Amino acid sequence: MTRWHKPRTRPSPELIHLDAAAQMWSKQTGATQRCTLGADIMNTDHCMKVYLSRRAAITVAALAILLAVAPRANADEAAPRSPGQSLGIVSVPNLRDVGGYATGDGRVVRMGLLYRSDQLNPISPDDLKKIVALGLNTDFDLRTADERSARPDKLPAGITNVWLNVLADADQSSLARLEKLLLDPKQANAALGGGKAEAMFEQAYRDFVSLPSAKTAYRRLFLSLGESDNPSLFHCTTGKDRTGWAAAALLSLLGVPRDKVMEDFLRSNDYILPAYKKTIDAFVAAGGDEEIMTALLGVKSDYLQASFDEVQSKYGSIDLYFSEGLGIDAKGQTALRNFYLAKQ
Repeated sequence: MTRWHKPRTRPSPELIHLDAAAQMWSKQTGATQRCTLGADIMNTDHCMKVYLSRRAAITVAALAILLAVAPRANADEAAPRSPGQSLGIVSVPNLRDVGGYATGDGRVVRMGLLYRSDQLNPISPDDLKKIVALGLNTDFDLRTADERSARPDKLPAGITNVWLNVLADADQSSLARLEKLLLDPKQANAALGGGKAEAMFEQAYRDFVSLPSAKTAYRRLFLSLGESDNPSLFHCTTGKDRTGWAAAALLSLLGVPRDKVMEDFLRSNDYILPAYKKTIDAFVAAGGDEEIMTALLGVKSDYLQASFDEVQSKYGSIDLYFSEGLGIDAKGQTALRNFYLAKQ
């Protein structure tokens, strides 16, 4: 367990959950790393650049491992829903229909065919009935092996589970250090404050476009979606980063205006930040900067913009990202448009 010196009080239950998550990861992976992320970052500017360029993507998985065991607050049942709004399923607050958005050519993304979500464990019996009612055929899991081990999907038999590890090629060495850092909020302030957390996530979002394992995972996801005629769901742990890029890329290919794509992306803040309020409050009570946790647990427009900038830099357009980056040709792109778009 982490040693607590000042103040001499027992850590909150939320921080104990984070400590347990760090120990669980170390046990599962055999990690023996003892240095801290803060030390790496603060020693030299060079270390910071290396961390941002080579290790930022694993920050997403590190947070996900912690959040897999952190307590979540209950969400309120939703009122009548607009596009991008939560389905109001308490156990899975960021479960949303991808459809409902109008495109620039006067069509609309069909609803009831594709859903995006946070982790599917735990799910209450009543909420499981609501998910069953969606008629799902396939569950695409974008998480790492450790995330899946911590919280395996809890869905009824008959739903095909497809594992697509977006971050398989990300550098794993910083995971334990980030977990340890988050258990020391004051050190986290120095290591992640002042825009450093945001910079790491912006790099992670560029990696979603360029990382080999990410391209492989998203290629399989979009090809499968173009071949299926049954409702499907894709998810990660919080449903905001790996899932967020998947939804943004697809909506962009379908012709949804950029401002609506960004609006859909930012709606994760409405559901994830309240769900982890206890974890955020515990971090702040222990001396941590709330803005750090907001940057880590929420989303910002600069994150998604980093992905779009990477697409523009590497490929020039979203269509070319699909064709050249993911190997999905015009026929495959047309299949996605034909299936998910309808006349208004």
